[in-house]
Amino acid sequence: MLLKQKVAIVTGAGQGIGRDIAVALAREGARCVLVARSADRLAETERIIAGEGGAALAVPTDVGDESAVAALFDAARERFGPVNILVNNAGIAGPMAPIQDVTLEGWLETIAVNLTGPWLTCRAAATVMANQGGGRIINIGSISGKRPLAHRSPYCASKMGLVGLTRSLALELGPANINVNCVSPGPVRTARLELIAEKAGVTMDALLANLQQGAPLGRIAEGEDIAAMCVYLASESARNITGQDFTVDGGLYMD
Repeated sequence: MLLKQKVAIVTGAGQGIGRDIAVALAREGARCVLVARSADRLAETERIIAGEGGAALAVPTDVGDESAVAALFDAARERFGPVNILVNNAGIAGPMAPIQDVTLEGWLETIAVNLTGPWLTCRAAATVMANQGGGRIINIGSISGKRPLAHRSPYCASKMGLVGLTRSLALELGPANINVNCVSPGPVRTARLELIAEKAGVTMDALLANLQQGAPLGRIAEGEDIAAMCVYLASESARNITGQDFTVDGGLYMD
């Protein structure tokens, strides 16, 4: 119970990595506020946590909406108390095309969800956490924010920006005892990876075989691997770690 009685907001908690993170935090005693745009998917995550004896509250929210983010933190406080942990996991893949074929709408949507949303939630969390003596902010990035991909300019730019946001806030919020870190997964076995395989015109098995072959450990990450890193960063064991970007990818990318 590393996080007993802590209050955690997890965005993008309706499926995939976000669901795994929320469940892992709840298993360690955190009371989780689940955030996504899909109420049905959030309800399933809430059901899983409740089934394991955990506490969770589903709050459907568009994290790119300033007023909605304010209402989210109000709802968290009313149900569980002030937020101690924020995990910014919500994100979209964005357009997968040469820059000449990417529309302004596609660019703006990707930046809004992947970068503006985390900025808004970090801003709200900063006030709450500073008033109670500290907290933990964990942003979920991507190795594509370190090793860019062709035909993914909006996504890669948003994830590189997230690292910059993380480090800037680590400097700014450190005096308030707020730790800010980033976790950057490589390919993770989720529905999004299936979407990428479909758009790339290859089978999921072929994509997995190619990715696993390139990883020194011979495997790609599972959602539980990302969740475990988040649990660590949210715990007291990581109290002196801030401004860092942790890669979890089986060794595909090495700094």
